[in-house]
Amino acid sequence: MKRALAIAIALLLPAGAFAQQTLAGPSELKNAIQDVLEAFHEDYGFPGATVAVVNRTGDIDTVAVGMADVEANTPMRPESRMLAASIGKTVWGALTLSLEADGSLDRSDLVSVYLGSQPWFAHLPNADTMTVGQLLTHTSGLPDHVHMDGAAEALIALGETSPFDPAKAVALVLDAPPLFEAGTAWAYTDTGYLLLGLVIEAATGESVFSLAQDRLLAPVGLRSTTPSDAPELEGLAVGYTTPDNPFGLPVRTMDETGKLTWNPAIEWTGGGFASTSADLALWGNALFTGRVLPSDYLPDLRDGVSVHADAPGVFYGSGVAIYQGTPYGTVLGHGGWIPGYVSSLRHYADHDLTIAFQINSDVGVVDDSTDLVPALEAALAEVVLGTASQ
Repeated sequence: MKRALAIAIALLLPAGAFAQQTLAGPSELKNAIQDVLEAFHEDYGFPGATVAVVNRTGDIDTVAVGMADVEANTPMRPESRMLAASIGKTVWGALTLSLEADGSLDRSDLVSVYLGSQPWFAHLPNADTMTVGQLLTHTSGLPDHVHMDGAAEALIALGETSPFDPAKAVALVLDAPPLFEAGTAWAYTDTGYLLLGLVIEAATGESVFSLAQDRLLAPVGLRSTTPSDAPELEGLAVGYTTPDNPFGLPVRTMDETGKLTWNPAIEWTGGGFASTSADLALWGNALFTGRVLPSDYLPDLRDGVSVHADAPGVFYGSGVAIYQGTPYGTVLGHGGWIPGYVSSLRHYADHDLTIAFQINSDVGVVDDSTDLVPALEAALAEVVLGTASQ
């Protein structure tokens, strides 16, 4: 249900239950970010967006533009939440490393150790050879169930049953040929991350979302990040999609009562969270500077595989894209797409600076007809890193 991270081979709440962290006051940097976002809003015509920047001292600047609900004339605010989609993979990567550190599982383990007793498991491509680590790095050879024939209709139907059963989504690839032998190449697959979630639950006997909250999100202080496991999510901005979207959704993906017209639970551990740009930036800054786990996990997090021979310097680690040799040095992060929303999370390691943004529309992004996401990433990096260096 997400775009493959915009892995850039061409070189993402109201007061009360979701109270947001105190934000920095007006500043030259904040004004510069606002100017960039307003210019993009005018040029690209999306409904609304938020941007957050966390610097090396942990200060955060957040801005917003446009509308969270066009029809109701509700402005977008820094605390407006949106679906973060595949950025959630950074959480599942960190959780896997956390469980490995305490001996609950190992990345070298065969997936069959945990799921081999399931009656459907033997029908998976590379069932006998793929490892937990290969699920993490998209080197399992599994197809992506989201792009199988009939997947859109099947997933929407699965979302109508409660609770959502991720094994039924995995079933979309059963008996399909593998894309390649496990461990020999790279191909982005949400199916691998659904299997990773099932592995984690089998290894621990606990809910993946409870583990993520207790081990990662709560300690970092992410008060606006919650599982996107139901159509009704508090504080969610309305998402807007294309009339001819593959899931047959209305352009406005939320009804007048604030309920999504589909169930985002079908994403499960392919992503799985609603969040704010501020929370995403705080999470990325903590994760990529080594402050999320007590162990020295950064080498394992950044132990990546090459994405493609035509994209030298682009790697994928444990739930994280790694860009080496960019004009700003090494960049770590992830992107996210889900109907009605796009998100970006990028950490500039050489500058100890993290930028996240969210947009409540996937128009032009889902069909590759716009350069909005990479263009906004580049513009924000230029203005933020330029301002930060002054």
